[in-house]
Amino acid sequence: MPQRLSAFSATASAIVLTLGMVAQSEAGMYRYTDENGQVVISNTIPQEATKRGYDILGANGRVVETIPPAPTDEEIATREAEKQRQEALKRQREHDQRLLERFSHPDQAVKSMYRKVRELEGLIQLKRGNISVISSQLDSEQSKAADLERAGREIPEAMLEKLRRLESQIRDIEREIASQSQEIERLKQAFRDDIKRLEEITGEPRTLPLELPDQSS
Repeated sequence: MPQRLSAFSATASAIVLTLGMVAQSEAGMYRYTDENGQVVISNTIPQEATKRGYDILGANGRVVETIPPAPTDEEIATREAEKQRQEALKRQREHDQRLLERFSHPDQAVKSMYRKVRELEGLIQLKRGNISVISSQLDSEQSKAADLERAGREIPEAMLEKLRRLESQIRDIEREIASQSQEIERLKQAFRDDIKRLEEITGEPRTLPLELPDQSS
């Protein structure tokens, strides 16, 4: 009976050892280069060594997979720069497509600029006309207030409030005019950029001047 138990125990130990070897071989081995440049084969791999790249070996010692080295800071920067360049090219292509859908020739863009700028300039002229009207009202009210002061009479609060309101209206319109004048300059610059780009992508030069012609001529 003891001999049978001994034989069984030996067999069981052999099975456990074999399973352990199989499990180890299935787990694979790693081949990497250490900090001294020496090739190392091991069932573990240091964290630092993974950055240099390594091979995963199968049970037969052949390479199952190659893990490339981690990119350097310079390589990461180069990839990011290339990514940004490609994104910029994509945005440029999309902008060019929209531009060509609007205009087939640079002169069409020039004429569109003329039209939009004149529309804004027309609004500014209307606002200046409003300022002129309000200024006349203000002059009239100021004259009445001056007459009251000369007569030694107190200026009514209602008149003072009207003077303040007229002055405020003039300031508001002047701010609107300044804002629209800046908008005109931004509009002109945007059109100049688009016109130049149209000349590049169509191969056609503009024949019209960028400055608006005098409408009176």
